[in-house]
Amino acid sequence: MAETVEIRWHGRGGQGTVTAAKVLADACLSGGRYVQAFPEYGPERAGAPLRAYNRVSSKELRMHCPVLNPDIVAVADATLLDSINTAEGAKDNTIFIVNTSKDPKEVREKLKAVQSQKVFSLDATKIAIECFGRALPNSPMLGAVCKITGLIPLEHLLEDVKKSFGKKFSQKIIDGNLAATKRGYEEVKEG
Repeated sequence: MAETVEIRWHGRGGQGTVTAAKVLADACLSGGRYVQAFPEYGPERAGAPLRAYNRVSSKELRMHCPVLNPDIVAVADATLLDSINTAEGAKDNTIFIVNTSKDPKEVREKLKAVQSQKVFSLDATKIAIECFGRALPNSPMLGAVCKITGLIPLEHLLEDVKKSFGKKFSQKIIDGNLAATKRGYEEVKEG
């Protein structure tokens, strides 16, 4: 990966997209990197489209603006592919990770991704429901981002998931999120 990696997350309010960006930032910070994580909301309500951003770097970050030309685009809700341009500002080598049951090749066509862009998919919602009983795709998406970017080892991410979620949830929910993160890491597919 490059010296600085910029990630743009697309999701809907209530899906844990902002939390995913914060957990990733915490994990990268624990790993000795410089990080930023911040959301960009439209109407602040459940179900409203939102963006969250990460910058991860080996050197101090001085830029404080939205990610306009992402290295990674993580889409937590595939219905957004029909309503907003999730590929806006994408570079020729941008990597897309989409929460969908569809094959990555179908997602590639929908995104109109160029050949040099990589497209991955995973059914993060299904994984979340199976692991902890709620349609919150953030943990499996974190696992997929971890695997594809190589920014941090999975074990390191799991420690930060446990730490972040341990402040708010029961052990059963924490264990479910840890299992969902592992499955996201293992089940993400490239097309």
